[in-house]
Amino acid sequence: MKLQTSETKNFFSGVDWLLVLFVVPLLGAGLITMNSFVGESFLFNHQLIWIGISLVIMFALSFVDFRFLKRTDVLVSGYLLFIILLILLFFFGHKAGGAQSWFDFGSFSFQPSDMMKIVLILMLAKYFSRRHIEIKNTKHIFISGLYAFIPFVLIFLQPDFGSALTIFCIWLGIALVSGISKKHLILILGLISVSFVLLWSFVFQDYQKARIINFIEPLSDIRGTGYNVYQSTIAVGSGQLLGKGVGFGTQSRLKFLPEYETDFIFAAFSEEWGFVGVSFFFILFGLIMWRILRLSVLGTSNFEILFGLGLAIYLMTHFIINIGMNIGIMPVTGIPLPFMSYGGSHLLTEFVGIGILMGMSRYRRVAHKDDLRNEFLGI
Repeated sequence: MKLQTSETKNFFSGVDWLLVLFVVPLLGAGLITMNSFVGESFLFNHQLIWIGISLVIMFALSFVDFRFLKRTDVLVSGYLLFIILLILLFFFGHKAGGAQSWFDFGSFSFQPSDMMKIVLILMLAKYFSRRHIEIKNTKHIFISGLYAFIPFVLIFLQPDFGSALTIFCIWLGIALVSGISKKHLILILGLISVSFVLLWSFVFQDYQKARIINFIEPLSDIRGTGYNVYQSTIAVGSGQLLGKGVGFGTQSRLKFLPEYETDFIFAAFSEEWGFVGVSFFFILFGLIMWRILRLSVLGTSNFEILFGLGLAIYLMTHFIINIGMNIGIMPVTGIPLPFMSYGGSHLLTEFVGIGILMGMSRYRRVAHKDDLRNEFLGI
């Protein structure tokens, strides 16, 4: 009997139950918001199925020994596979919302750019973990940047500006935490800025400039491209302290706020739950970040540490951009809110990332924090 108890304990030892506990309320909040304004929501039922599938996959991945991902041939094969899928989108992709970003299989669709983010995190974690001693060499900026640049361009041309921006943020974040020289990084960012200025002055047509301006300042045209953001800011502000109550959000219920199940679910949630509800939401997301970072720093090697940090950067990028566009301070990019927005691809990607991180924690060594720091810094 004791042996069985011990085996059961070891069997579930890789699952971070606190992390699961913090994620579940966000899943529930998203479902409640989707189902608040209609009798029976088609999206609610689909999301429920995707949550079930994603949780099963997360638990399954938490039992896998992911040390095989340190093999270059495995990672390069996965990277090339998703690059090919991104290229195939231009020929066979389904166009929706102005972007050709999905493969449509009838009852469900798949967006390769979502899973590409996890693959890129793994690639960058592998690259930088092997070069942490010579990381200040300028060539590592260019080589790692090339890994990100190829999917960035393919996604940008769909055009999916939000996912392209996330790809850039993942590369930038992992490069910074890996210890790349800040002077070299500033030089590269400066070259990118100069290139954009030259393109703006001599290459972009007037209609292309107008699209970029509307992308950056959506509230400048509240009757046109800025309508969604304008309604979103009204919804967030009208929630006040305690909110209007579930199902009583007028902006969403009266259809003033479009896409309240996806891009603007935060605005719909804020209108119903108010400042108090949003505060709890922020606390829960902060706790999720804490658990992910805790699992990261206990990683067996730099590869596991950098993967966990990359996963945190990916989720935080989505969190900041989505909420920023909901309150009118960032461009509308179509970036979903982690664990809440409707969508199977992004939900599956988030839980795949968490499942991989939990799987990595199974073979971690409990080391002194100074040893981990020294290993990470190459001292």
